[in-house]
Amino acid sequence: MDGRNFNHPRKESVSSTQHEIEQSAPETGSKRPLWPVFGPAAGIIALVVIAAVIGGGGFSDALKTINTAVTASIGWYYVLIVTGFVLFAVVVAASPLGRIRLGADDDEPEYGTLSWISMLFAAGMGIGLVFWGAAEPLNHLANPRPDVAEAGAPAIAQRAMTQTLLHWGVHAWAIYAVVGLGVAYAVHRRRRPISIRWALEPLLGKRIVQGPVGHAIDVAAIVGTLFGVASSLGLGVTQMSAGLQSLGILPDNEMVQLVLVVAITAIATFSVLSGLDKGIKWLSNFNMVLAALLVLAVLALGPTLFVLREFVQSIGSYAQQFVGLSFSTLPYYGASGEEWLGSWTTYYWGWWMAWAPFVGVFIARISKGRTVREFVVGVLVVPTLLTTAWFSIIGGTALYQQVTNGGLITDGSVSTNEALFSVLDRLPGGALLGGVAVLLVLVFFVTSSDSGSFVVDMISHGGNQHPPVWSRVFWATMEGLIAAVLLWAGYRAGSVSGGLNSLQTMAIIAAAPFSVVMILICISLWKALSRDVRRVRAVESRIFRREVTLEVAEALESESPAGSHAARNGKPDQQSPRPAPPGGSLR
Repeated sequence: MDGRNFNHPRKESVSSTQHEIEQSAPETGSKRPLWPVFGPAAGIIALVVIAAVIGGGGFSDALKTINTAVTASIGWYYVLIVTGFVLFAVVVAASPLGRIRLGADDDEPEYGTLSWISMLFAAGMGIGLVFWGAAEPLNHLANPRPDVAEAGAPAIAQRAMTQTLLHWGVHAWAIYAVVGLGVAYAVHRRRRPISIRWALEPLLGKRIVQGPVGHAIDVAAIVGTLFGVASSLGLGVTQMSAGLQSLGILPDNEMVQLVLVVAITAIATFSVLSGLDKGIKWLSNFNMVLAALLVLAVLALGPTLFVLREFVQSIGSYAQQFVGLSFSTLPYYGASGEEWLGSWTTYYWGWWMAWAPFVGVFIARISKGRTVREFVVGVLVVPTLLTTAWFSIIGGTALYQQVTNGGLITDGSVSTNEALFSVLDRLPGGALLGGVAVLLVLVFFVTSSDSGSFVVDMISHGGNQHPPVWSRVFWATMEGLIAAVLLWAGYRAGSVSGGLNSLQTMAIIAAAPFSVVMILICISLWKALSRDVRRVRAVESRIFRREVTLEVAEALESESPAGSHAARNGKPDQQSPRPAPPGGSLR
């Protein structure tokens, strides 16, 4: 062991373990599809779309029945495990495991912090943030939780904001962090292909994750990603169409929505063809700037002082009620509590888990070079602060307008598609702000679509981080096609939301088995990180013992009589000739 390793003990750990990893790492994907994954995923998607078109309302009703049964029977389970994911992420970051770098120990972050946050925020929240920014607080005000329904309007309004922050804050990002961290460790530290299956290798072993079990996990990830992204794209199109109508540009009808899907899918395809460093990164940065401009304009033109006070109070209320709301299942409110929980909290936890394969893999791909602690803080804390600011300003303005003047809630219901534009229309320059909001939905649409296509491309090609062009075009087109077909099916069935609701319901139902995969990822990740830390400590201990031994030897040598004489004369001490033994020479 040379002196360089004495000064850099962690480098020895990496060099000794990295060689083993490189020797055992499989191929990192190929230009050809991984057919046991690509084929079944495409087939399942085709069958579901055909069933939705042919089955119409019957198909939607069947899914709704299954979803009701799932949320009613395992809602408590969703509440428990999602809170467990929060605790897991915090413990990993705060422990010595948080020092481990996602990559070699001398790797630097691949993307700057601002670009990194912009990309993960755009992928993780996407259109939903714009769609629900004003609508969710208003919905909670119109139909509050059963345990606060008897309170006064101000108390219900504050609880509406706190509940919204619970759904869009730390819990959502903890779900993403668990999957993202497991995949990032496998990809950047262990040099594995980029897919969900390899996050389970430390627990299940290479043979299992390379076999049918691994294929099934990746198929589920692709299907969940496409369903989740496509349904969000459908929601975004309906909101864009409502916004264009409110601006007097285009009517809100079937043809406009279908044309919007085609046009935006084409833009998303061009973006994903441009690659991660150009199209997706540039659009994500532009997205953050546009969102910041809109939210600052609303803050300046709206009830500024009220919003600032509400922002501060919401942070405190969220922190104060965090534990109680995290474990809340409303058991004493009977059917009303069960229905409310299934419509909101259980729905959201299932929705975020359905999105976790897509967002987790994407975040993992862009997080090389960061430590585990940096990853968790960046994924949990920063986006939560941004969403808190967004909802406090957009949602707080909506609540203020409703409480003071009314008009946003009609007969106990909220027009979710139009809520944001109704709020902006009441502000000075409302038409301009509405135009910015439409553009923001468009860009969020594109970033969600191209990020989803990018992830599905990689997984369907065995983890290849640079899949062929035709595959990128295929999956981007599939996302747009799913959204368009289900919008069309909804119109044919007499309800535009019917097809999209079916897709959302399928994604949430699929989250139930994937939640088990997430629990296994936590166990696997803890095992791998703990083993990594033990190896580092063993190397550091060996180096420390050797350094101490060398220092002691040098100290003893300098304190010996020979050493002291040599030191006094400035030259090595020469031993005196030994006297001849008695009796003369031995010869």
